[in-house]
Amino acid sequence: MDKIDRMRAFALVAKNASFTVAAQRMGRSARLVSKYVADLENALGVQLLNRTTRSVSLTDVGATYLTLCEPLLDGFDELEDRVRNEQTSLRGVIHISAPTGFGALRLIPSLAKFAEKHPNVELDLKFSDRRASIVEEGLDLAVRIGPMRDSSLKVRQLGRMPLVVCASPAYLERAGCPSHPRALASHECILDGNMTEPTVWRFSISGHEEAVNVNGRFRMNAPAASARLAAQGAAIARCPAYTVADALNSGDLVELFPENRVSPYVVAALFPQNRRITTRVRALLDHLAGDPALCPDGKR
Repeated sequence: MDKIDRMRAFALVAKNASFTVAAQRMGRSARLVSKYVADLENALGVQLLNRTTRSVSLTDVGATYLTLCEPLLDGFDELEDRVRNEQTSLRGVIHISAPTGFGALRLIPSLAKFAEKHPNVELDLKFSDRRASIVEEGLDLAVRIGPMRDSSLKVRQLGRMPLVVCASPAYLERAGCPSHPRALASHECILDGNMTEPTVWRFSISGHEEAVNVNGRFRMNAPAASARLAAQGAAIARCPAYTVADALNSGDLVELFPENRVSPYVVAALFPQNRRITTRVRALLDHLAGDPALCPDGKR
């Protein structure tokens, strides 16, 4: 009997707490899956699962064994995937989350190029300005801009994105143009609800990063909407460069303090630490990281 089948049967039973579900996943009978697990326990000389007529649970040694065997199973599956894909095209579904504005303006054109090269790959896109839970929502990867706060996820840097402080000519004519970042304290500013400190904007002043306190009546969690509001003359905004590039080129917005920009935010793809990365997801990551049109505003 193949040891990989024994380990896979055990892992599926353990994760689903069910011999029946594990059997369905493997395409085998529940009796055969039970035999696989029993043979594995006999070979190891330990009990991996507690069994009753109503439930299945891990023993302490079973929990340890599951932790150790899952990477081995993932590695074996990856090996088979890579060998198969040497001879066949990539196929399957990739589940992706990204910020709404960045997804529509920058990610979609890059994904279109990827999809053209790999016609058998399906792309399931979820655009939202909230931070999606990658593991709970079953995502393969999430594209994010800014500080990467979740240390439980792996990070692949895709590019860099400057933050731009800007206002419309109409606002500057009405309220006056601030002569220094500190002067923003007396201006109407749009606060970003995605930030940990929405009322603190940071600038590079005389070679040092300095925090400037700002305030305003508008608080928003969508950068593209903040840029649109600023272009209407309502207030001063601080937005990722991709949201204001067209408005700056057309003159609808004017950048303030370009010489005081702080280090650009990182644009990155995040994915689970303990999940096997399939060949199709790895191919997508390589494609995004190598696409200069994804983040043309910041140096890679």
